[in-house]
Amino acid sequence: MWVDDVASRALGMEIEQVSSGCSTVSMSVRADMTNGHGTAHGGLIFALADSAFAFACNSHNERAVAQSCDIVFAAPASTGDRLVATAVERHRFGRNGIYDVRITCEDKVIAEFRGRSRTLGGDLVAAGADDVDNGG
Repeated sequence: MWVDDVASRALGMEIEQVSSGCSTVSMSVRADMTNGHGTAHGGLIFALADSAFAFACNSHNERAVAQSCDIVFAAPASTGDRLVATAVERHRFGRNGIYDVRITCEDKVIAEFRGRSRTLGGDLVAAGADDVDNGG
């Protein structure tokens, strides 16, 4: 999945960890990622959270997509900040899943994100295939 994730790679994201129902993805805020207030653009913070959510909900090797997502911004981030998004599965039921993602910079919470997923059927990675390039 990472190999084909052009958007996350273009934003400089790196996969730190993926395990069953969980993932950690990081990204450094570049100058071209700031808004008119000189802080990290909320849409790019959302993109980081969404990518962590995607890797967590696809970690069961079932193709899954976002059904709905929301975010609460708690603090601004600045150019040079290293943001870390940690996604945790809260509940899976039928074809649905609920995931929470916390975005931090060091010990400061930048945002809290909740995503709801829906599986589409079929394996994400075919048996014997290798998709381990994490961009790190």
